[in-house]
This record gives sequence, structure tokens and C-alpha cells, in this order.
Amino acid sequence: MPSLNELVRHHTSLEPADVEWIHLLISEWQLLSDLSFADLVLWVPTRDGTRYVSLAQMRPNTGPTSYQDDMVGHLVPRGRRPLLDMALDEGRIVREGDPEWREDVPVRVESIPVRREGRILGVIARNTNLLTVRTPSRLELTYLQSASDLAQMIANGTFPFPGEQVDMDASPRAGDGLIRLDADGVVTYASPNALSAYHRLGLNSDLVGLNLGKTTADLIPPTRGPVDEALVKLASGWAPRQTEIEHPEAVVQLRTIPLKPKGETIGSLVLLRDVTELRRRERELMTKDATIREIHHRVKNNLQTVAALLRLQSRRMDSDPARAALDEAVRRVGSIAIVHETLSMALDERVAFDEIADRVLAMVMELSPDGRVTARRDGSFGILSAEVATPLSMILTEILQNALEHAYGPKSGGVVRVAARREDGVLHITVTDDGSGLPEGFDPQTAGNLGLQIVRTLAAGELGGSFDMRPAPHGGTEVVLEIPFG
Repeated sequence: MPSLNELVRHHTSLEPADVEWIHLLISEWQLLSDLSFADLVLWVPTRDGTRYVSLAQMRPNTGPTSYQDDMVGHLVPRGRRPLLDMALDEGRIVREGDPEWREDVPVRVESIPVRREGRILGVIARNTNLLTVRTPSRLELTYLQSASDLAQMIANGTFPFPGEQVDMDASPRAGDGLIRLDADGVVTYASPNALSAYHRLGLNSDLVGLNLGKTTADLIPPTRGPVDEALVKLASGWAPRQTEIEHPEAVVQLRTIPLKPKGETIGSLVLLRDVTELRRRERELMTKDATIREIHHRVKNNLQTVAALLRLQSRRMDSDPARAALDEAVRRVGSIAIVHETLSMALDERVAFDEIADRVLAMVMELSPDGRVTARRDGSFGILSAEVATPLSMILTEILQNALEHAYGPKSGGVVRVAARREDGVLHITVTDDGSGLPEGFDPQTAGNLGLQIVRTLAAGELGGSFDMRPAPHGGTEVVLEIPFG
């Protein structure tokens, strides 16, 4: 299915600012669809003016749909749907005409012009399924009147509100709770869900007849004056805003929409949702995440303590082989500590491994204090889970340490290159040195070196990958790792 921008580019002459207005409208029109109990289809004239193209479609959450099929991308000749022509030419909402029959379903069709800065950009066809029409309740009448006001604001070019930053995925919807205010901010209607939310805030009476701003401020524990005054204004519906009302027993999300169908404010809609349990779970997750990060921090500290003890013990050893073994252990512990230090600062159990790899390279290169051997990284490891990052850091430490110890003599030098790339869920790692190369008859799969045993065990056993060592194309040794990370 083509995107809205593709349809605009291929079929219309809309300017970029017009397209932005349409995107803003579409981000908001679920509310109009729900309040109208109707499907919405946005039709825009084509570049030559002979047809309409449908750019977007919305179905209601509050009633049956009128369109089983997807209408986006359809082209209709001008003249086939007279209500679209009238709304576009006359710049007014058109409700004339008899219901249409679609698959034995009667559908009432209305056309709402979409205006921006005095120009009509297109027409919204509002299609109401009449099969389940009954005597409307007070809630339904309030919905329909509010939908009528919003439709008139769209036709006037005063809705949606430019510059209003609303997260529509998290914003309250009509079914979550709706309050209708008059021009003075007094409640004329409150849906059952809205009333229940205010009861959780501590209200012991009905909302109808109360000033919502003052009532809301009275329910919130005392704070500084300016905050109370801002809350009173917001809950009174004076401006399009969204906020959360926090109470010791409840948290209510609130969004206000001023209604100005004829240019003057006649009242406002207040959409609200009880998000108490949602915020409680979020706080629990934040506490859990903080606890996990603290655990990683403490593990890192403990590992650094172990490394320091091993380093002290190494200095007291008289045997050179024993001292070297302890120094290797220090580096192995240090590589694990680097991962835990990175995880202690991460928001989840995933880390950017490039930083870890660079720190491991720097740590191992300390074995070459005179700088005769250097290391460089090419490519990116990307984001890896902790289950992959910890053993991979140890593998990298062992391979680099092995290169320094065996590829270069006491007075020789060179460059060790670490290359990484991701492809089809597999991390391909190549470590290449320009040293003396592998001894004749060397088999990396059976060599008894402790470091290589660790690499084989971690690569194949823990990470489910593969490991190989072979002569490099231009001399030296090449280590190839393939690690699945998906």
C-alpha cells in the first residue's frame, strides 16, 4: 500500500506545509471518528482537478464500520460523489442527500471541507453505519454534539491546533473518559469513566455543575500557588494542553480541547484516563532497572577488587611463569568487569560493544608499553545482549593477548587489526596480526594453550558460534569468529 506522502507526490499539488497540516489532522482524527461513530476518509483533488484520491482512512472504535475494504489510494472521478464536490466548491459541511446502501447496509454520508489558511485542501467523507441506530443516550448525544463542533472547526481551519505536542499513542481517547465543559469551565456532562476517575481522586459527588478547574485543584494535595493556578486554567479548558494529575491514591491523565465552532469559545472537551496502575507498573520497572544496574555496579567493584588482589599476589611471586599466569587472570577478570561497568550505566541488558572492544584493546595493549605493537578496530560490533557481550569480551581478550605473546618477538612490532560486521543475524569478527605466523602443524581446534581452550569453549559452547585460526593472506595470523547474536 502506498504511503500518504507517496500518494500526495504522485497525484496532488499540495505544498509541504499543506502535507504537514494533513499529517497533523490525521494524527488527531481518531477522536472525530469515535465521537461521530463514523468512518472517515480523506479525499484530495488530483493535480488536474478531474478526480479525487483518498489519502487516509479511519474506522471508529465506538461503532460498526461502513467500509469493510481499505479505501486508501482509490481514485474517484469528480462528479461521481456530489457531496464531495459541494463541500470542496462551497467550503461548507454538506449533509444533504439520502443514505447510501452498501452491501445491504444503509450509510449516511457527510462531507467536511479541510481548510488551512483560507484554502480548501480536501474533503473528509464521514460515513455512518445506520444499521444499529437507536434512540441515543445522553453520552451519545454529547459525543455527536462534540463531533459536530470539531467538524466545524476543521471546516474553519481552527482544528487541529498547530504547535500542540501530543503523544497520540498515550493520549486519552473518548472511550477512556470524556467531560464537556461550558464557556465558564463548568461541567455539563461527564461520562461514567470520567466520573470514576475523579472518584479515585477523592471526589464524593457528581461532576455536573462543578467548575472542573477549581474542583481538580481542590482534590490535589496542597502545593505552591502557581502550580495550582496553572492546573485550574488547564482543567478549565482554556487552552489545548495535556498533563497528568497526581494524587496519593490515583494518577489521571488529562487533555483539554477548546471548542470554537464559530470562532468564539463555547466550551471545551476534556479527555481523561485513569493511569494509576500503568504508572505503578512503570515505577516498579524503574525500581527493578535501578536494582539491576546497582547489581552490575557492585559486581564490577567486586571484580576490580579480585583483580587488585591477584595483582598484589603476582608482585609477591618469585616464579616468572606463576607471575605471568596471575597477570593473565587479572586481564580476564578485567574484561568481565568492563562489561559489568558498561551494563551498570545502560538502561537495559544490552550494550554498545564497540566501547567495550576499544577498552579491551587498550587494556591488552598495555602489555606492549613501548608501543611497538598497536591495535585498531574496523567496523562495528553494534548492540549486543549481556549474554553475548560477557563471553565475547573474554574471547577478544584471549585472542589479543595470544597475538601479543606469540606473534611478535621481544624487539619486533606491528599492528593487530580487529574487524567486525553484522550480517543476517551473525556477527563476523576477524582479528589479524602481521607477526611471525602459525607454527607448522598447528591445529587451533586441538591446541592445548589455556587461552585457546577458553576461546573454543566460549565461542562454540556458550555462544553457539565457530572459531578458526589460519595464516593471514599477507603474512601473520588471522582469527575468524562467527557468533550468532539474534
